[in-house]
Amino acid sequence: MVEKRGSMRMSLSARLLIKNMNDGSAKEEEVVIEVLDVSKTGVGFICDIPLSIGAVYETFLQIWTDDVIHAFLKVVRIEQTEEERYVCGTIFIGLPEMNAKRIEVYDLLRRMEDGSLK
Repeated sequence: MVEKRGSMRMSLSARLLIKNMNDGSAKEEEVVIEVLDVSKTGVGFICDIPLSIGAVYETFLQIWTDDVIHAFLKVVRIEQTEEERYVCGTIFIGLPEMNAKRIEVYDLLRRMEDGSLK
């Protein structure tokens, strides 16, 4: 896969609470996901529920410090797997700079620990 992001990706395990902001009648539901990567620009994950490209979802992402980042994600890519799961690529919409910096700092520390910081 060709890397298209300008930000370093990091792996993280989490659960998201997702609400489709494009559907006023939609109820919040907790969706079990497998987070593939997180960067200051977006989140990649696998879920069992088909989401809609272009839809914006409200999320509460529990990060490595056990803090929760409240954010909005726009789905920009979906691929269906052979196992009837969905690989989703999303971008943050209006992520506060403080939260983007938290992700950046964590990534810097992680790269220092594993020796990949250049």
